[in-house]
Amino acid sequence: MKHSALSPVFTGLQLGLHGLVTALIVLVIARSVSVGGQAGLAAIVLAVVMLLTYAAGAILGGRVRRAVAASGGTDRATAPVGVRRGRVSVLVWLVLLSVEWVVLVLLSPDAAYLVFPLFFLYLHLLPRAVAVPAVVIATVAAVVAIGLHAGFSVGGVVGPLVGAAVAVAIGLGYETLAREAAERERLIAELVAAREELAERGRQAGKLAERERLAADLHDTVAQALSSIQLLLHAAERSAVEQPGTEQLRSHIGLARDAAATALAETRGLIDELSPPALVGATIADALGRLAETTAAESGTPVSTTVTGDAFVLGTPVTTALLRTAQSSLANVVRHAGASRADVTLTYLDEEVILDIDDDGVGFDPARVAERTAGGSFGMMSMRRRITELGGEVEVRSAPGAGTTITVRFAVPGVEGDVHA
Repeated sequence: MKHSALSPVFTGLQLGLHGLVTALIVLVIARSVSVGGQAGLAAIVLAVVMLLTYAAGAILGGRVRRAVAASGGTDRATAPVGVRRGRVSVLVWLVLLSVEWVVLVLLSPDAAYLVFPLFFLYLHLLPRAVAVPAVVIATVAAVVAIGLHAGFSVGGVVGPLVGAAVAVAIGLGYETLAREAAERERLIAELVAAREELAERGRQAGKLAERERLAADLHDTVAQALSSIQLLLHAAERSAVEQPGTEQLRSHIGLARDAAATALAETRGLIDELSPPALVGATIADALGRLAETTAAESGTPVSTTVTGDAFVLGTPVTTALLRTAQSSLANVVRHAGASRADVTLTYLDEEVILDIDDDGVGFDPARVAERTAGGSFGMMSMRRRITELGGEVEVRSAPGAGTTITVRFAVPGVEGDVHA
């Protein structure tokens, strides 16, 4: 078992069992020394052998437990061969230890007390269907051995019975504690993994948000300024052509225009690198088509895409916002809607673009979702913020059992020279 807050408890129980066995065997040896004779000598030798047998088994049992933990489970049918062999070895050791005890208890009545640690070994190492009968048999053997040495009495019968009952209760409690500890460790491992995954997602989301912000800033400032410089230089060049003796001026204007064009191209390259990978070298329609194919392949939910109207050029921030909205909406369809289909429609109107994501899923009450966290879920809040910051509008139409439609509108006249449509 992995280290946990309960590990010291289990370690303490094991050390206590080792100490109990050792103390009882030492007691048997001491009493046998006082008795003397051949019977006493035989009891001493057998007690030493039993102590060595127990020590060897304790070491073997630790190795088997570590092998079981490394194999990831305790299923006897699917355990590795080495683990199964180790369990067989432990069973053989337990049988050998029991036989040694039976012989020892016939030689020395004090050995009857060793039945109590044997109870714990049976309950801990054997399946419950075998452990309980083994405890019963050991109890009967202890009662008979005490009766043969000192005569049968109520105390000689009740003592082993009470010890067996206490051992069974403690053994079952130990098993329950171990099971709860394993479950606790599993839950902690899941929580740690979930926290790490959320942290990684947060880092990735932060990186993407920063990349999109930089791309939007470059587009709205540097790229637009360079485009304006190009237009002004074109106008200046046309004016210079109409005037004689301005060849050198036209040459300088041409060089300035070429430099502005090069800077604009490099800026747009940076914008492409900072934009979502799905939009690099592709239109928004292409990106939506690939998103629909990927979503359908991964979830099994059919997703169709439709583009209507005459496409015009969109700015990078708007294109990115449309793609992110489609990604977030389709993710919600897959996770929560239980839909049999979803449709993505991109519509170009006169100086307006509309994106609709529609599904036939279970739907929801938008008003109640909005009340839940003072603005809705994080995904919905993020989507609304991104759209409204760019001057767009978001409309959510849904009802329980009636599916959901999310509509995003942007009034965006074409910007000459932008590469994202």
